[in-house]
Amino acid sequence: MAVPAHDERDNEFAKKFNLKIIKVINGGKKDECFTGNGSIVNCGEYDGVDNIKFKSIVIDLLEKEKKGTRTTNYKLRDWIFTRQRYWGEPIPIIYDGNKKRALENSDLPLELPEVESYLPTNDGLSPLARNKDWVNITVNGKNYLRETNTMPQWAGSCWYFLRFIDPNNANEFANKDLIKYWMPVDLYIGGAEHAVLHLLYARFWHKVLYDLGYVSTSEPFKKLVNQGMILGNSAFAHRIKNTNDFISFDKIKDERTQKIHIDISFVDEKNRLNIDLLKQNNPEFKDVNFIKDDSFYVSRDVEKMSKSRYNVISPDDICKRYGADTLRMYEMFLGPIDQSKPWNTAGISGVFSFLNKFWNLFHPKGKFYVSDEQPSEKVLKIYHKTVKRVVNDIEKFSFNTSVSAFMICINELSSNNCDSRYILSNLCILLSPFAPHVCEEIWSLLGNSKSISYEKYPEFDEKFLEESFIEYPVSFNGKLRFKIILPNDVEKSEVDKLINDHELTNKYLDTKSIKKIIFVPKKIINIVC
Repeated sequence: MAVPAHDERDNEFAKKFNLKIIKVINGGKKDECFTGNGSIVNCGEYDGVDNIKFKSIVIDLLEKEKKGTRTTNYKLRDWIFTRQRYWGEPIPIIYDGNKKRALENSDLPLELPEVESYLPTNDGLSPLARNKDWVNITVNGKNYLRETNTMPQWAGSCWYFLRFIDPNNANEFANKDLIKYWMPVDLYIGGAEHAVLHLLYARFWHKVLYDLGYVSTSEPFKKLVNQGMILGNSAFAHRIKNTNDFISFDKIKDERTQKIHIDISFVDEKNRLNIDLLKQNNPEFKDVNFIKDDSFYVSRDVEKMSKSRYNVISPDDICKRYGADTLRMYEMFLGPIDQSKPWNTAGISGVFSFLNKFWNLFHPKGKFYVSDEQPSEKVLKIYHKTVKRVVNDIEKFSFNTSVSAFMICINELSSNNCDSRYILSNLCILLSPFAPHVCEEIWSLLGNSKSISYEKYPEFDEKFLEESFIEYPVSFNGKLRFKIILPNDVEKSEVDKLINDHELTNKYLDTKSIKKIIFVPKKIINIVC
């Protein structure tokens, strides 16, 4: 890059060969390499300009002098399409010496053969090369060798959504009428790290198929949602720099230390490290000197949950203790789908308690029971209010607020001793995408033979969402003074009488008199005085 003051590799190179190092971006210490942003220096008339803005100035000058052209550079590297491994789509190419030709359509699909070992060969060839009967092929009396490399995983993931449309079609990857009906994909959900490359490759693949006339849309996906990361609570032991001594976190004073990730399974809830367990499972700690008093303490920090940071919570352990539905709902309840969320195992008990309350609605005295009696208007309001909230939240991918709505609903229904078959069976359908296992079980207990997933999703009825009473803020010359609860269908004349007779009206009027009462139904009452 030829900027030794601002690129670490250039800086090392310049120091090695005693080259002159001139700063052009202001920042950092005098003799250190500065890789951040700042104002331009040592550039004459441009000194003081922000370095990001300066890039555009340089490009404009080069274009003006016809020495360069502005362009957008996409960081998509050449695609190395072959892999020396067994798993993957075999490449339908055969060789006659250096000449290669494609297999005939009648010889497709080309399927993977059996092999004795999935490991690469000693000479670095694909495991397929071991199967000589498969590698050597005769076509029209002529001998050929098959390609033994396989395609990368991208080859399948670039178009799997098209095969889902028509998976049993033996003549083409998907029927054109079905492609026209189903494509493009309405929603693609994927992590930002994975989706970037996948979406680039999938779009490239799809556009090639579009240009060739195999698909009817130029874009494969309508909408993308990147889900946020689950964050883990990492544990760190502190090693004194340039030594093999580890010092307890509570004893660190002036020591310069380096943080080392420790498996959280070796640390208790008070952040005390089990040194014996650590040494048993990690031989590299066998000869370490641990400086401590009674206990050795680690520090904690919240960061991305990953195996390399030893902060992963096993979903199998959570499922074994609380059930898969609890894990599923807790992940939704943690926060908005597109934001990173810290995991806290202690918080999972709240969701587990909720599912038990839901189960108990159908088992009021320990035995399954629902009533065929007509539900009360109060219970109907609770139910329809929940349906509206959940349906609207699902449309917005706001699953955490949907779970909150379910929790409020179950508490209210429990308080009202609801045992209505109509309410509870529909609530079961409403909850089923969030907790499919427990809902499927209850659905069966309700006497249904087909899966709950075939049921029509509930709809809310607006007439049950009307409130019988409304709380009105009462203002005097625009200043809120008190609130009053009035019937939903109250008339203006009734409001005028109630306000005039209200004991607080005289208090806030003081020596003034009422000039006018403004009544906005279902919103406000304002007294002009």
